[in-house]
Amino acid sequence: MTDQTSTAPSTDCHARDDGTGRFPRRRRILVVCVGNHNRSPIAAAVLAQLGGDKVEIRSAGLREKHVGKGAHTNMIRAAAESGYDIEDHRAVKVNHRMLQWADTVLAMDRSVLRELHELADETSGPKLRLYLDGKDVHDPWQDAYPAFTACVKTIVDGACPHLP
Repeated sequence: MTDQTSTAPSTDCHARDDGTGRFPRRRRILVVCVGNHNRSPIAAAVLAQLGGDKVEIRSAGLREKHVGKGAHTNMIRAAAESGYDIEDHRAVKVNHRMLQWADTVLAMDRSVLRELHELADETSGPKLRLYLDGKDVHDPWQDAYPAFTACVKTIVDGACPHLP
């Protein structure tokens, strides 16, 4: 299971100090796409970097095709060009335990969301939502390289609403 936690300071998404001096439990976010090979690895890296120590991020896929393999080479390159390192990512398949672990489960598109609803139970179902409100994040799987850089930009631009 890819576990992205970050101790890097957050960017300007949200205020981080609540003034209490307490350290609340990190918000747990699971990001899911089809193969855990393109969109969910970069989304996990983005959310982890922007969320800092307030989040614990994991990613997974619906299919077993890429389990144990790294992210797509074009996505690794596009991510690096935007300041995100996903070189060590290894794909995993989503399971019930991951859905239970998460406070929020973000699907990268509507077809992924539908399949997650089929997998979810009464406690994990309410946690499911799209990464982009009402829109799909395009999967650049068989596209030329510019689609990968566009995907990274879309994911970065859509990250802040998911962060505490």
